[in-house]
Amino acid sequence: MATVKYTPDQIRKMEESDKIRRASEPIELVKLVKRIKHELSSDESLAELPRAVKHKITDEILQRLRSLRPNASISDQQEAVETWRKEKLKEAKTLALGGEGLNSTLLQEEAGMLVKALESNWAALSEEIGLWIPTEVINQEHDDKPEGVEDTEEVDQILAGRPLPPQCHAELHTDYDGAAVRWGLTHHKESAADCCQACLDQAKNAKPGEKKCNIWVYCPLENGCYSPDIYQHKHMECWLKFSEKPRLNFKNRYSEQYRDRHPKAPVMVPWVSGIISE
Repeated sequence: MATVKYTPDQIRKMEESDKIRRASEPIELVKLVKRIKHELSSDESLAELPRAVKHKITDEILQRLRSLRPNASISDQQEAVETWRKEKLKEAKTLALGGEGLNSTLLQEEAGMLVKALESNWAALSEEIGLWIPTEVINQEHDDKPEGVEDTEEVDQILAGRPLPPQCHAELHTDYDGAAVRWGLTHHKESAADCCQACLDQAKNAKPGEKKCNIWVYCPLENGCYSPDIYQHKHMECWLKFSEKPRLNFKNRYSEQYRDRHPKAPVMVPWVSGIISE
């Protein structure tokens, strides 16, 4: 076979051409495509995780949190959840590799998917099942505490933002029904305490004949809160409502029957609500 010989000038031009080609490569676009593929892969892995497995891990996490002392701090709760995650990850890895003797209801294929969900997609899975434990807010013992904070309900310890006054009666994972006196889609507040205060202020300043707010409903999740209506409910939404006889829409977790009818519903009710006391 004949050998092709290039002149120094031809070699120089080829090297320049190669440099130009490399410089024109859409590096950022390639990185973006790779990241999108990774995110889609993560979403698919969560979608493949059977609902029964999601229910099981939700029940286990709730049981672990209920085993804590009543006044457990947020750091205690975070540690309890992280300890559970590590234990479950170890169990799932052993089962995925064909380990025997484990007291587990997981199948080997499900264990493999759970390993990925607990290891690399834990934040997405937490959001999927409706698990949220806000960052702890430490209140210093000095004069900036609102009056009555010492008697505030336990819920203040696990809600981000300033403590709620006792009359707010805040309830986690709760959604109360009622006629809207302030539309939450266009009414956002920095914290649950601010939302409750807005309800108190509306009731105090309501004109004769106007409905006075006695129910507040707040979305604490950064990615928004699920609701069965047609709207997309965002973080910090604050709904002010009135009802002569307040009744619950949802409390703690959506039933399995409800989730069968509404596949997009998370396991836990994402809202925090309260009925104002006089």
